[in-house]
Amino acid sequence: MLLLDLDAFAPKDRVDAFHHALNDTSVPNDVVHESPETGIRARFETWRVGSLDLFDVRSTGFEVRRTARHVHRHRERPVVSVSLQTMGVHRAENAGERYVLGPDDIGIFHELTPRRYGWSGEAASWAVTIDMEDLGVPVDTVARASVRLRSSPVHGLVLAHLRALRRDPGGLEKDPGAAALGTATTDLVRALLTSAAHDAEDRRVLAVMNDSLTHRIMAYARRHLTDPELSPDRIAHAHAISRRQLYAVLGRAGIRLEQWVISERLEAACRLLTSPRHAGLPVSAVAARCGFTSPSHFTRRFRAAYGVTPREWRRHRIQDSSRTPPDAPPGTIPPTV
Repeated sequence: MLLLDLDAFAPKDRVDAFHHALNDTSVPNDVVHESPETGIRARFETWRVGSLDLFDVRSTGFEVRRTARHVHRHRERPVVSVSLQTMGVHRAENAGERYVLGPDDIGIFHELTPRRYGWSGEAASWAVTIDMEDLGVPVDTVARASVRLRSSPVHGLVLAHLRALRRDPGGLEKDPGAAALGTATTDLVRALLTSAAHDAEDRRVLAVMNDSLTHRIMAYARRHLTDPELSPDRIAHAHAISRRQLYAVLGRAGIRLEQWVISERLEAACRLLTSPRHAGLPVSAVAARCGFTSPSHFTRRFRAAYGVTPREWRRHRIQDSSRTPPDAPPGTIPPTV
């Protein structure tokens, strides 16, 4: 999808348009253009592949400056950006180090760290952004790894993968395997960061990765919640652990996986049942959209959780959308979609 083409703007409006597009689609930054008086040029394109956002940026020279002040204004779900330099040589400052990025380098920047990044003259960059919760790698680990990525034996593998993503992002966006591809890409980037940050005399990174496993498991489960094929075995396989390990990790966090999945799916069903946009959607279709393979099983689970059938729930809400049904547990009625 075309996000921005400055050729469509008058020269006097281009700086503001550039800043608006960059900061609205990314995060707050200061942007300094190399030659704003001669008229800047830029073209931004974006695609969504599974859980990933992909960006292609081509522009005249500029530098993005993200300060500690900007870091405090980050969004609710911060991201990590992974970029390739597809044209030109790029300058970066990250984790207190300055360096240049060429065509065989990967640039990684965490949204919660100050940085500088840009280039001189006409150049281009290709980037993938990954939700910090999905990646499950701490800020300091990302910063430490970002300046030593080429030391990892995983670097070449990730570089080839990112280049392959760039060949046909539009096709990948529509492909049935997009969700799995997004997960695989996140796993590869995590492996690169862990490898680059690792020190044979410092096992802290490995311990941190183990500590983040619960968050990564839950993030994966949320992304695939409506998939009826979601199962403990599938979740365990996606995280390279056994089913027994999966239950042990979640048990330490006080999470009963099957009950959690059912509860989340029922809450999603409540939102559909009370949505005016989905008022004509049959209950069986609501069940299917929320990951239930059997309408009767869905109805039994719904009644057990809320004391009424899905049809009764919908009828109560239509009659009085501002009143909580007396037989519904407090706090379980989601707002109207």
